[in-house]
Amino acid sequence: MMAEAGAGGPRLAELLAVGRRLWDELEASTEPSSGAPAVQDKVRQGLEALQRAAAMVEQLELFSENEELEEIPSADLKFMLLPALLGALTLKQVELSRRKEHLENAREHFLRFLKLCRSYGLGSFQLPPGTSGEEQSRSPSAPRDPSQPDLVAMAMSRTAKIERYKQKKELENKLASMSSSVESGTADEDQIREFYILQIQKWIGTSLEEIESIDQELVILKSRDAARQAPAGPRGPSRPARALVKPFILTRDAAQARVFGAGYPGLPTMTVDDWYEQRRRQGIVSTPQRVPGMEQRWEQGVWEVSWGMGKQGCVQGMEPLTMEESKLY
Repeated sequence: MMAEAGAGGPRLAELLAVGRRLWDELEASTEPSSGAPAVQDKVRQGLEALQRAAAMVEQLELFSENEELEEIPSADLKFMLLPALLGALTLKQVELSRRKEHLENAREHFLRFLKLCRSYGLGSFQLPPGTSGEEQSRSPSAPRDPSQPDLVAMAMSRTAKIERYKQKKELENKLASMSSSVESGTADEDQIREFYILQIQKWIGTSLEEIESIDQELVILKSRDAARQAPAGPRGPSRPARALVKPFILTRDAAQARVFGAGYPGLPTMTVDDWYEQRRRQGIVSTPQRVPGMEQRWEQGVWEVSWGMGKQGCVQGMEPLTMEESKLY
């Protein structure tokens, strides 16, 4: 059946052919990026052609739920692929800000195609989960704890994927052997009808796979959006900013301060007792406590300071350093 899109406009078959050709070119494209202007231009042109063709099909009412597959003319079977092709091209759009919208639109196109095929008895498959309407009421499922994995469903899904893959390869081999005769016009009506039905069955498997991938990506996008919109949770008490400490020379007593300070006139000197007294007034360390072994460290000219621990934490538990250890410092 042919239809005109106004005076001198392209016919329905021509619009479908344009969309199919652009889709095939995109699949065989060697462009390094799917966002390249040449790629996206073909995506736009293909979507425009297929959308016009889909509007014609709806206006002509080519397909109806009240008829059987045998009632559809062989030449009209190829137009059943329009929703699937629209979904496939919609997924090739790369606007990140509209990614969720594109995913939802593509899913709707694939689902419409699957429902159309199911109404005509093409293929034995179950509609994807989350399908609203009568399809869900036909196979109600008992409520299940979402935290527990459904091992039976996972096993069935894996088996279905393997089976679809085998069918896909068989269909591709059959289509490859028949395409030359159909495209050249030498195939009879029965061969043409079988060829289009095989194409439809191939796209059924593709649509099921694409919907599964779309659902997984939508979950990721929704989680990302929820994380962005969630208010920032309460955080622990912030640490007070630590004041910068200027470098200085720490000595045992005033005598050493005079000796070491003479060699470094640019650096202030401070005895140990003065330093601990300053920290004590600031509330950083506790009252100094002398412990055995401290004098031995100073006799060897070594003093070990652990910043931020207080005098008791710095000194208690420390063993006097040997001469060999002191050389390392």
